Amino acid sequence: MSTNTLGVTLADHVAQLQRDLNGILVFEEAMSGLATALLASFAQGGKMMTCGNGGSAAEAAHLAEELTGRFYRERKSLPGMCLSIDGTLLTCIGNDYGFDEIFARQVESLGRPGDVFIGFTTSGNSENVLRAILKARERGLITAIFSGKTGGKAKGLCDYEFIVQSEHPSAMRIQECHQLMLHVLCEKIERVVLDLE
Repeated sequence: MSTNTLGVTLADHVAQLQRDLNGILVFEEAMSGLATALLASFAQGGKMMTCGNGGSAAEAAHLAEELTGRFYRERKSLPGMCLSIDGTLLTCIGNDYGFDEIFARQVESLGRPGDVFIGFTTSGNSENVLRAILKARERGLITAIFSGKTGGKAKGLCDYEFIVQSEHPSAMRIQECHQLMLHVLCEKIERVVLDLE
C-alpha cells in the first residue's frame, strides 16, 4: 500500500502546522502578560485553575501538572490544579446541577481574588467553560482562554486570550498550537522562578 492510497502525508500536516504556528507569533506580548500574572499570583499565595472538555481537558491537565510537577528544570512546586480531573466530583456536580455547572461550581468554592483561571475550548463555545469564566470574573480571578477559529462566545470575556485561527476543519491544529504556547508559558515562568530562588 502506497502512502498516496492513505490520502494523507506527513509533509501536508507539517506544512499546515507551520502556517498556523506562524500565526501565533502575535501572542508573544499576551503570553508574557499571562506569565507575569501567574507569577504575581503565586507570589501572593494564589493558584492557577484550569479546565476543558475532552482533548481540551487533557491540555488543561497538562499545564497544571507542568507547574505542580516541573517543566524541565528542578525548582519548587507551583500551585496548579485542573478542574477536569476528579470524576467523582464532576459526576456529583453534573448529577445535581447539570453538566454546564461542573467547572463554575468548583471555581465558586475554590477561587479566590488574585487566582488565575485558564479555560480551554477550541470552539470557544463550551457552555461549562463559559460559565466558569463568568464565575471567575465575578470572584475577582484573572482569566485567560485558549481557543480557536473566531474565539466563539468566549472572545472578549477574558483578560488574556489566545485564539488560534487555523483553517484546518478539525481541532487538532488548534490544540497543537496550544501545546507549544503552553510550553513557552511554562518556560517563561520557570526561568523567573529559578532566578528568584
